[in-house]
Amino acid sequence: MIKPDGVQRGLVGKIIARFEEKGLKLEALKFLRPSECLLHQHYAEHQGKSFFEPLVKYIQSGPVVPMVWQGPDAVKIARTLIGSTNPSQSPPGTIRGDMAVQTQKNLIHGSDSVTSAEREIDLWFDNKELIGWDRDGDKWVLESA
Repeated sequence: MIKPDGVQRGLVGKIIARFEEKGLKLEALKFLRPSECLLHQHYAEHQGKSFFEPLVKYIQSGPVVPMVWQGPDAVKIARTLIGSTNPSQSPPGTIRGDMAVQTQKNLIHGSDSVTSAEREIDLWFDNKELIGWDRDGDKWVLESA
């Protein structure tokens, strides 16, 4: 999910391009301002922590772009592309290492596991919004099974 700072800074296209250039395939995308209820569900594991309410308030401050990316090891690849939560600990070449400055305003949220990804996809998207499609370019990126 591209956070409000990524949207406000006009980085949506650049961030999406990073995933596409790596070979991941976009299966769903929205542009919306999330409800407090949705964010409480999304960040449920952080409830009670000191940063929880400021985080929810921040994510609600502007539109976000939730996305679903598909491909072999998509979660692992996405985490590598995104970089560390703290941009100062993210190496150059990562989204956060190249474009983010602060931990809270770090441009993008990425699921930390396949289980988290499945839960978050269910929160943000209906099944009918997930577009399964064949990309002709996959034969140039992925090995045949």
